[in-house]
Amino acid sequence: MPESRIARPDLAPEGHRKITWAWSAMPVLRLIQERSRARRPLSGITVGACLHLEAKTACLLKALKDLGATVAATGSNPLSTQNDVCAALVEEGISVFSRRGMDSSEYRENLSAVLSLRPNLLIDDGADLVALVHETMPHVAEGILGGCEETTTGIKRLRAMEKDGVLKFPMIAVNDAYSKFLFDNRYGTGQSVMDGLMRTTNVLLAGKSFVVAGYGWCGRGIATRAAGLGARVTVVEADPHRALEALMDGRDVRSMEEAAPIGDFFVTATGNIRVIRKEHLERMKDGAILANAGHFNVEIDIPALEELSVSREETRANIETYTLADGRRLHLLAEGRLVNLAAADGHPIEIMDLSFALQLLSSLYVLDHPSLPAKVLPVPGDLDSSVAELKLESLGIRLEVLTEEQKAYLESWKE
Repeated sequence: MPESRIARPDLAPEGHRKITWAWSAMPVLRLIQERSRARRPLSGITVGACLHLEAKTACLLKALKDLGATVAATGSNPLSTQNDVCAALVEEGISVFSRRGMDSSEYRENLSAVLSLRPNLLIDDGADLVALVHETMPHVAEGILGGCEETTTGIKRLRAMEKDGVLKFPMIAVNDAYSKFLFDNRYGTGQSVMDGLMRTTNVLLAGKSFVVAGYGWCGRGIATRAAGLGARVTVVEADPHRALEALMDGRDVRSMEEAAPIGDFFVTATGNIRVIRKEHLERMKDGAILANAGHFNVEIDIPALEELSVSREETRANIETYTLADGRRLHLLAEGRLVNLAAADGHPIEIMDLSFALQLLSSLYVLDHPSLPAKVLPVPGDLDSSVAELKLESLGIRLEVLTEEQKAYLESWKE
């Protein structure tokens, strides 16, 4: 058995069932694995991953191992880790250091455990592995060829590292690929956040005032799905172009100060800190529901919420109700962590099939191009397109093929 630190090895059978179900709906990842298996391109390579450890992620980790890699993984969020999936992965020969509910100290220990195995490739979700290498384990960086990052938050951190001149190896910005943000961020986040909200609260969205902070691709997806369920959607934005886009999409656009008194639901999706602050919490109505869809649990000012409250109780699984001095109750979902993963099962399987296919192809690209600069690099366009093409192929959908005349017309400046 590989080196590991997990909660419940006895849960492996249920984890295997979950993984089998997910694999059946991931045709793109299956096709890439099948077409690459003969050459085992990852032989001799150790992959270190910090990802949400649930069934869909397990399929990616198993594919990496099948292609020859030694794989070590830790969970990128303490409430998204599924103990049964971790147990199943260990039985599959993958080193796993994670459990649901781990505290911040244990989380950091688990990151260090993955890095102590000297990975050559990193697959990160939030850039915590990359940051830890640079902060406390620089000797590990010598053996790292590069890696990839799949979140908006992580890309921001990596670009800051590049700007400061400290990034030691290339990182592929999977998050910025069309096949990622057009589908994962928009359709995946939109559906999975609604799943988390409804599964956790069991309350009606139709007719409710629904406030979305942030109108990037994730925020748009959340707003679209909330409106589709009959909610009255208000968008809070700091960027003028996105605010104008939200307005033209039919959303009400306000500042958080203006939105605070009217919202029944608040969902943050900005990647920034303290988007909902003390002055906003003080203005919210009794029974307001607070949730976060950004990577870290910093978008809702939880210390301010604790300061304002006179009592706190778990009123339902994944719901902490804070009672304020004046009797108003504010309900925080999933400790302010990613509500779609901490309180549900994350993005739909078919969506993560595309994103994990990009992760796999990007990892192979780093191996095939050993002289890449130590920068944040885009996913090559042909790899990005190939994921969409494989998905269409799996559905039996044929693309239109341009004629030679059409190609020449598009490439010429002459009429």
